[in-house]
Amino acid sequence: MPAAGDGRPGGATLVVALVVPLQGPAGVFGPSCELAAQLAAEELNAAGGVLGREVRLIVVDGGAPPPRVAAEVEALVSLRAVDAVVGWHTSAVRKALVPRVAGRVPYVYTAQYEGGERTPGVFLTGETDAAQLLPAMRLLAEATGARRWCTVGNDYVWPRVTARAARRYARACGGRVRDEVFVPLGTEEFGPVLRRVERCEADAVLMLLVGDDAARFNRAFAAYGLHRRCQRLSTHMDENILLATGAEATDGLWAAAGYFETLATAESLDFSGRYAARFGIAAPVVGSLGESCFEGVRLLAALSERARSLDVGAMCALGDTVSYEGPRGVLRLRGNHLEQRLYLARADAFDFDIVAQL
Repeated sequence: MPAAGDGRPGGATLVVALVVPLQGPAGVFGPSCELAAQLAAEELNAAGGVLGREVRLIVVDGGAPPPRVAAEVEALVSLRAVDAVVGWHTSAVRKALVPRVAGRVPYVYTAQYEGGERTPGVFLTGETDAAQLLPAMRLLAEATGARRWCTVGNDYVWPRVTARAARRYARACGGRVRDEVFVPLGTEEFGPVLRRVERCEADAVLMLLVGDDAARFNRAFAAYGLHRRCQRLSTHMDENILLATGAEATDGLWAAAGYFETLATAESLDFSGRYAARFGIAAPVVGSLGESCFEGVRLLAALSERARSLDVGAMCALGDTVSYEGPRGVLRLRGNHLEQRLYLARADAFDFDIVAQL
């Protein structure tokens, strides 16, 4: 039987390292990432697999410290135990992974992120700040009059880089960022942060917090009473985080993303129906974060079939010729990023009401 990584079609299993968070703040949506990726693999296998090979996922805990995640994935690649890497994980993990695996196997990164990744062999399905954050801030300013921003984020690369961009975007929207606060992943006490938000007289908070940290911040924000005069905007918010937040803490909470569970398109509704039929109505809700892993597996398949190989060089040479239809609609690869529609939505208890396309 051909070994993993040899790219020969027929007979062998195509093994994918699915790097998703099983612990830490992002662990709240790890289960939805797993199930969405599993559904993609099962549907591909039912249609004959990829390059004639059955797709199999090996889950790697992307919530562990970045050096540990990178070492585990590199070992799998070096042993030829996996043919590709796909998954949602923080930019800190991506930064640790890229020098170890890029160019050796295809690497599909599915998270919304700060933008700028151009390493050959790294393909990205997630939203980027340039396409998502500026129009979302502009629409929020128009809808609510928000002009005085305070950025609150976790202390690693994505929030730091995004915060710098947000300063420019706020000025472009007729406002400015009055303060920036960064906290470690896993922060539980937000009292000092809320006092800084209050002191700078912000009427809008840009939330760049991950998973459980975002939910704890939302609860503390509402308990402090800031929701009565201050909007919140997140580019990293899904229905699982809303559930962890609680309905009483979602007033004035907005999110921007390429997918919401309430997205009423034919493609999204069909995906929701297939997901519920496969995993049941009690399965974790699939919002933009979990659904991104479905897109990641599908993009890997589209790249492989178009290149007729798992060879990274052949995939990079495809240019703008790769497209497929998924829950987000018809998606096309431009460079190494997927083009997609983006939306602004307002939280309504445990769901999102989509108010505009960005």
